Amino acid sequence: MLRMKTECEQCKTKLARKSVAYICSFECTYCKSCSEKLHFSCKNCQGALVLRPPRLIEPFKVPASELKNTLFS
Repeated sequence: MLRMKTECEQCKTKLARKSVAYICSFECTYCKSCSEKLHFSCKNCQGALVLRPPRLIEPFKVPASELKNTLFS
């Protein structure tokens, strides 16, 4: 499950769960403006930045030990 970081790694702008944001495969998170300035390439790993899926509601409170069973049952 994505961590859904709450601020841009570059400019420290606050990002809500439903804000437009871009992430790399390591979940480095950038706002739209910084992603464009970086040409959609992560400054940390040089990986591609892709649109982060929005999370419109709070994640379910599921203990980590039960998470896989809940997702794949």
